[in-house]
Amino acid sequence: MILGILQTGHVPDQVAARDGTYTDLFARLFAHRGFTLRTYSVVDMEFPEGPDAADAWLITGSRHGAYEDHAWIPPLEALIRAIRDAGKPLVGICFGHQIIAQALGGRVEKFSGGWAVGRRHYSIGGRELALNAWHQDQVVELPEGATVLGENPFTRHAVLAHGDRILTVQPHPEFPASVVEALIEHRSGAVPAPLVEAAREALEAPTDSHLIADWLADVLEGQPATRVPFAERAGA
Repeated sequence: MILGILQTGHVPDQVAARDGTYTDLFARLFAHRGFTLRTYSVVDMEFPEGPDAADAWLITGSRHGAYEDHAWIPPLEALIRAIRDAGKPLVGICFGHQIIAQALGGRVEKFSGGWAVGRRHYSIGGRELALNAWHQDQVVELPEGATVLGENPFTRHAVLAHGDRILTVQPHPEFPASVVEALIEHRSGAVPAPLVEAAREALEAPTDSHLIADWLADVLEGQPATRVPFAERAGA
């Protein structure tokens, strides 16, 4: 299966030196599923010909805001709607989560409540799961038809399904602790010190990224986005 990666940013040099590019991060996240990854650097105006260029699609994170005025954002939003209309599976991570919601009629803004950084807990499928996060922007208004599948008190729209083919998550299941550590060292100047210190102290704690990775992969392979497999195994 060909998974098209729509790259909406570049990882910091310090992350790339240790953990590689966004493509590398997702290649490791889905290594056990055998996907063939094909990357389009849309942030550099490199776009596929259309939704049929891949069997399924993924939109990465980015340091940019979905609401910012960049030449690549309108064609990306048009592509998102074309992927939806073609019935292709689509998942979005962090910025990808936000730009999909915006493209489908929701609203994203720089959240007045501040930042979420490092290991955070989310209620997903009736379970409390830990995932790494790094964001200030949030989806604050849902597009019509969106279903909230995960949340916490800080991020009410943390996991969204848009119909059966689109699943998006605000945190970063592809971020191991080493990426968070690099961001703490090189990208945390705007983040309040107590949040940075809390993220640093949680670096060695485990996350549940493997559960989210399998769920995302299931959706990419055609399973309904609203089916939460680990919740079913838990008897939910």
